[in-house]
This record gives sequence, structure tokens and C-alpha cells, in this order.
Amino acid sequence: MPRCVTICAVGSVDKSILEHLAECISARCGLTCKISLRMESPEYAYNQTRCQYNSKLILKHLLRQYPSDTLRFIGVTPADLYVPILKFVFGLAQIEGQYSIISLHRLYPQFYDQPSNPDLFLVRLEKTALHELGHTFGLTHCRDRRCVMYSSTRMEDTDFKHPDFCLTCFALFRWHLEKALDQNPV
Repeated sequence: MPRCVTICAVGSVDKSILEHLAECISARCGLTCKISLRMESPEYAYNQTRCQYNSKLILKHLLRQYPSDTLRFIGVTPADLYVPILKFVFGLAQIEGQYSIISLHRLYPQFYDQPSNPDLFLVRLEKTALHELGHTFGLTHCRDRRCVMYSSTRMEDTDFKHPDFCLTCFALFRWHLEKALDQNPV
């Protein structure tokens, strides 16, 4: 199994967004990233009543459709995601699993009737991706409101936290990463 994170557009996503995400993960986590070919838009997960996409169905689809020859997989979609018990989610991941999905939909300042701000959008993207990646390595939500692993139920939570793990979460992340690499040598 390669020691890399695969990043894949699920639907139409600008390649520069994927490239930025790859650079972020590489810099902050020390992991090599590769960008995969785009997957189709997740119409199979669309809920007409909610006008949103069920993130759990997308994860199940990724599990069935995408090869597991990568250390971790991050799907990036423009679709507005939800889980049945919540109004929306910024992303979803398997705890200690390979797959995660993040949504760009609510990360844009324009969603909140604010002016376009590409820098703010990219910082939100980084925080969301690192948070979901942390879950795939076994991290749960942190009590430190500044840690990237703090639960974001509102955009204000995401904006308040740092785009990094706190010292405790980073140590746990590194431990889980080493464990995963030991189990899957090159």
C-alpha cells in the first residue's frame, strides 16, 4: 500500500483546490498526496426532500468503487452534504478507516452572504480536510476550541479554530500514522 493520501474530486471541483489541499496535507502531516481522476457527481446520494446529498451513501459508494491501494482517501465535492440526524455536515469520515468526504458548498463565504474571499475559503478547506483526515487516523473530537479536531457544528467554530492539531492531537495523529504505516509497509 503506498504511503500517500489520494485526493479525488467527486463531481466538478477546480484542480487548483485539489492541488492546494495536497500541499496543505503534505506540509502539515508529512504525507505524500496524489490527485486522482475525477469521479462522477454523487447523484445516487441526492435526497430530493432535503435538496442535499447523503454523505453516508457517498462514503459507502467510495468503499465499493474506489481501490484501496492508498493509505487514506479524501473525496472533495461541491455537493451540500448531510447525515440523517443533522441539517448538514462539512465532511464525514470513517473513524480509523480509509475514506472521507468533504463538501465545499458551505465553505465559501458567499454561502453566508459575505463577499468572496478566496483566502478564507482555502483556510476553511484546510481545516475541514485535516479534521476529517484526523478522524481516519482514529482521532475523536478535541475539547480545545482552537484545535482542528474541535467539532464544527457552525462555520464560526471552523473559523475560530487553528488549521493545526493541538499538541495532544498531533501526538495521537503521529502515533496512529506510524501504526498505520507499520501495518502497511511499502
